[in-house]
Amino acid sequence: QVQLVESGGGSVQAGGSLMLSCAASGDTYFTYCMGWFRQVPGKEREGVAAFYTGNGSPYYADSVEGRFTISHDNAKNTLYLQMNSLTPEDTAMYYCAAKRGWVGYPLSDSEYNYWGQGTQVTVSS
Repeated sequence: QVQLVESGGGSVQAGGSLMLSCAASGDTYFTYCMGWFRQVPGKEREGVAAFYTGNGSPYYADSVEGRFTISHDNAKNTLYLQMNSLTPEDTAMYYCAAKRGWVGYPLSDSEYNYWGQGTQVTVSS
């Protein structure tokens, strides 16, 4: 079992930056694929970025490539998402997710079985 707690959301103007954190607890001594997803009411959940703790491989959605950076601190068992050059289209509830071991489609929410409660990101124009 893994518990995930997100933090770092908030309101920012377009062009600004935010860093999200996802603290993991529980069975963290295994390798995991961890991801950030976002959802706007009425729309499907979208994979934003993912990170495999086993080899440090990052994955990004085209919509955030070059603006967002995913990273992981093994010592702190914490996943981060640095978001730069934010636009109003980035406004959403952001969720952290995890799945033990490797997943075939890191940006697909159906691959993950552990989820955090979410943190809201609002970008104003």
